[in-house]
Amino acid sequence: MSSEREYVTIVSGLPRSGTSLMMQMIDASGIPALTDNIRKADEDNPKGYYEFEPVKKTKEDASWLEQAVGKVVKMVHLLLMDLPDGHEYRVIFMRRHLTEVVRSQDVMLERQGKEGGEMSKEKLMQIFEAQLRKVELWVRERSHFKLLNVDYNEVIRDPKPSVDAINEFLGGDLDTDAMLAVVDPSLYRQRKENLT
Repeated sequence: MSSEREYVTIVSGLPRSGTSLMMQMIDASGIPALTDNIRKADEDNPKGYYEFEPVKKTKEDASWLEQAVGKVVKMVHLLLMDLPDGHEYRVIFMRRHLTEVVRSQDVMLERQGKEGGEMSKEKLMQIFEAQLRKVELWVRERSHFKLLNVDYNEVIRDPKPSVDAINEFLGGDLDTDAMLAVVDPSLYRQRKENLT
């Protein structure tokens, strides 16, 4: 494993888009995950959330980035725009069918005894699409960011092409066998074909 990774690796995307799975894969690859384990594994993410609380306050205090160089950290999509200049970032951006994202969020809220908003699923998906376009444009306009879109549905169906692309994106020295071993199709529950 190279110790010359002088950038911050970030896994991002919408909530419930496969970011926790990708964090597990990259952690297994040999790049250590920056997490605090405050949010515990549960039925919705049985292998853990891989979150790091200071990320949520990046706009006010980005000092956590000093300990993130050479590691991988998870950020929800909109927080990418709070990242300051002064670091190099490699962003693995998870994509997933929006019908699955919305259904997965609904299931998680139901399990927590919370109600979803009054907004229709169609309106919510339109908002998500607009946010994703805005964030991707913002990232691509900045030279200190590099972006790789990864399709969650493809990772579950046939992970090797995605793993090979991620390996190349992050320097070519990852443990790809360990990454492949992390993928567990049994945890893919909110499938698009089951939601119609």
